[in-house]
Amino acid sequence: MPTKELTYKEAIAEVEKILEQLESGALDVDCMSSTVKRAADLLQLCRKKLHATEEEVKKLKIEN
Repeated sequence: MPTKELTYKEAIAEVEKILEQLESGALDVDCMSSTVKRAADLLQLCRKKLHATEEEVKKLKIEN
């Protein structure tokens, strides 16, 4: 079953949760690497969504 892509809001919320865990020291060293990679992937998704939105806005401005 395919997983749905996270929304921007969901991705940012997960990044914030990861940051809280990192700052509080709640993560053990064994899972820190995979958690940091997950945060990087989420941030990449957010950048992609922001870029797509920016392009759409530019397109709409040109059309009007």
